[in-house]
Amino acid sequence: MTLPQPLNFIEELKWRGMLQDIMPGTEEMLSKGPVKGYIGFDPTADSLGVGNLVQVMTLLHFQRCGHQPVALVGGATGMVGDPSGKSAERNLLNEEQLQINLNAQRKQLEKFLDFSAGPSQAMIVNNYDWFKNFSFLDFIRDVGKHITINYMMAKDSVQRRMETGISFTEFSYQLVQGYDFYYLWKHLDMKLQMGGSDQWGNITTGTELIRRMEGGEAFALTTPLIKKADGTKFGKTEGGNIWLDPVRTSPYKFFQFWMNSSDDDSKNYIRIFTTMTKADVETLVAAHDQSPHLRLLQKAIAKEVTIRVHSEEDYNAAMEASEILFGNAPTEALSKLDEDTLLSVFEGVPQVNISKSELEAGIPLLDLLADKSGIFPSRGEARKLVQSGGVSINKQKVSDPNAQQTATDLLQNKYLLIQKGKKNYYLLIAN
Repeated sequence: MTLPQPLNFIEELKWRGMLQDIMPGTEEMLSKGPVKGYIGFDPTADSLGVGNLVQVMTLLHFQRCGHQPVALVGGATGMVGDPSGKSAERNLLNEEQLQINLNAQRKQLEKFLDFSAGPSQAMIVNNYDWFKNFSFLDFIRDVGKHITINYMMAKDSVQRRMETGISFTEFSYQLVQGYDFYYLWKHLDMKLQMGGSDQWGNITTGTELIRRMEGGEAFALTTPLIKKADGTKFGKTEGGNIWLDPVRTSPYKFFQFWMNSSDDDSKNYIRIFTTMTKADVETLVAAHDQSPHLRLLQKAIAKEVTIRVHSEEDYNAAMEASEILFGNAPTEALSKLDEDTLLSVFEGVPQVNISKSELEAGIPLLDLLADKSGIFPSRGEARKLVQSGGVSINKQKVSDPNAQQTATDLLQNKYLLIQKGKKNYYLLIAN
């Protein structure tokens, strides 16, 4: 991967709307040459979600600007829990499950960051490596004595939890995360920690530890938390999180998540989640405003992010699948869909079970549409719509009401897609 001419990282974050808080002196420090900076990732799932993408893209832009990005996966802190932005204590994981999660997340990070040799080579570190032999007594003696209770109580992340209750485990989290920064500063010359704005208190505890323990200097910046224009949480849908893992969230659903973004959100997302230049973004936004019905912004975001997270092949398949549902894709395109994509495309479509043995023997079309599936209340109504060209099976119009339907047309040897009118779909499942 060839990196472009180094850019000014802070200016890059500013125009992309990705800068919230910044410690004085940070921009000057970055201007003196390449530095190491890191972001911590929660390892409590075996996949990152689109909610993590803001931080992943921060590291990507950091590397594009000539600096060395480091992803810290919290093998140790994942066993503790972080109160920041949360209303309840999370479940703690064992070492074996954490390792599975860490390995899976690393593979996903490799799709964004360049880990090949060079001055801006990306790195992954695991804080379990330096905490596993650090005893509790050693920690409170060597680290805890440097930070006062008053300092820790003043943090917003702690204040928000005081009314409902916060365990000592979570209260001490900022010390643990602060020590991460100290350790990386001391042993890897880490100058900068980045994260979401809800992490500002934890991050600055790290800079304070570095100052108090060694008289050193370190820097910090945060990105804003992304909210959708309607005020709901980014990365959440009615079906739950949108994951980068194709098993958890199919490439088609992932693609549709971006395609379904509102115009206002897309103007934000195009800056944050793509590597497009400022000039190209401004040109695309202007073109979108001229013809919003073409959804140029949504298409550009969905294409770049889907290809990066999954593959160009997955993107093309998602495009074809989208055409099947919303366009005039032929039967051939429908028959090429694998079962998972087929079910993803028609998630939420009414499903009806029918007898496969009856279908193999042949079922009169009107019987199938009315008596067997209940799609039509009567054979007479089914006949009328068939004769007027309003019924399709597997995206192919049927015109003969006296036809027989057999199992030869089953998709994946199991499904029939019935379309009634322009927008009503039914998925018949042959068992």
